[in-house]
Amino acid sequence: MNAAIVCVGRLKEKYFSGAAEEYTKRLSRYGRFEIVEVPDLPEPVHASDADRRQVMEKEGESILAKLKPNDYVAAMCIDGPQFTSEAFAEKLDANDQRGARLVFVIGGSLGLSPAVVKRADEKLSLSKMTFPHQLARVLLLEQIYRGCKINAGEKYHK
Repeated sequence: MNAAIVCVGRLKEKYFSGAAEEYTKRLSRYGRFEIVEVPDLPEPVHASDADRRQVMEKEGESILAKLKPNDYVAAMCIDGPQFTSEAFAEKLDANDQRGARLVFVIGGSLGLSPAVVKRADEKLSLSKMTFPHQLARVLLLEQIYRGCKINAGEKYHK
């Protein structure tokens, strides 16, 4: 597998960073995997809609700068389709057959800019519920790891 997560912001809490490090280490046995962080821009106090759009656009420009032309990009969006772990594993396997780097993109607290969503080859959702982007990263890492185990024919917890 050749995959990455491009995400806005750093993991500040030790429990999130510890979990992310553990899953990243586990994923290393299945191929090349990396996490690329771009700066989380502060939302101005009493921000207008225009201020929020500007923050999202700047974060989006940083995300787009980390993507390669041949990357297959999956934007993590609450309105994207949801999959079972088995179906998600099939998507991972299909991308391996494609040969492109699979890049999952997680936006900041304001979401993803329209330019990033437009660049994406597909949208995916972890849940209809809203999660902090730090927790979303850990959940996504766990599902990628689970998908790799499924594809390798290894036992996983149901």
